[in-house]
Amino acid sequence: MAIQYTSANLEWHVIDAKSGTLGRLATKVASLLLAKHRTDSEKHVAAPVRVIVINSDDLKVTGKKKKQKMYRRYTGYPGGLRERTLQEQMGKDSRFVIEQAVIGMLPKNRLRASRMRNLYVYPTAEHPHLAQVKGEQV
Repeated sequence: MAIQYTSANLEWHVIDAKSGTLGRLATKVASLLLAKHRTDSEKHVAAPVRVIVINSDDLKVTGKKKKQKMYRRYTGYPGGLRERTLQEQMGKDSRFVIEQAVIGMLPKNRLRASRMRNLYVYPTAEHPHLAQVKGEQV
């Protein structure tokens, strides 16, 4: 029998992006979204876990990734390959970098979109979820 999740079961986690590098931060967030820390989680149901990542503008990366890591998308037209380096993307929207790293670490199935809706990324330390969070920061 499937567990019915209610708002009383909701669990909120706040993670500061200053605390580590991009990959380690993304694995921590993906693990929380997959509810690996919960004993009542089920693989076929998105768990009632919400993750807030703050200070995405202060994200750290190692090595030469700022200049070498590329984000690519294709418009569908000839010559329509658009490329942007990590440094350019951080200047434009740093939230996208964290979201893409976490998306890549979640299983590619029907639950990925609903799990990603439980991720909130903010460029600064201010966020509108103070009432839900019980003062815990990781």
